[in-house]
Amino acid sequence: MSSTLKSIGAILVGLIAVVVLSTLTDVILESTGLMQTNPFDANPWWLIVIVIIYRNVYSTAGCYFAARLAPNKPMRHAMILGFIGLALSIAGTIVMWNIPPHWYPLTLIALALPSAWLGGRLYS
Repeated sequence: MSSTLKSIGAILVGLIAVVVLSTLTDVILESTGLMQTNPFDANPWWLIVIVIIYRNVYSTAGCYFAARLAPNKPMRHAMILGFIGLALSIAGTIVMWNIPPHWYPLTLIALALPSAWLGGRLYS
C-alpha cells in the first residue's frame, strides 16, 4: 500500500472515530433525557460545557489515532485532521448560526487546532 493511501487512511480513521464517538455520546445523552438537541439552548450552560469538553477529548483522541497510524510525520497528520475539524466547525457554525447559544460553536472553532496539536503531541 502506498504511503499516500496510508496517510489518507490514518486521517479517515481519526475523523470517523471523532464523528462516531461524538454522535454516539449525543444520542445517549438525548435518549436518557439528559440533553435536548431541539432547542439546544434549553440545556443548562454547564451541560453545554460538558458537551464541549467531550467533543474536544474525542477530537484529541481522533488526532492521536491519525498520528499513530500515520506512515510518517505523525504531527502533520494530526494537524491535517485538526484543520479538517476546524473547517467543519466553521461550516457548522455558519449553517447553524440561528441556533443559540453562539458561544458553543465559537468555542469548538477556537479549540479545534489546540486539540489536534495535543493529540499529535500525545503520540509523539
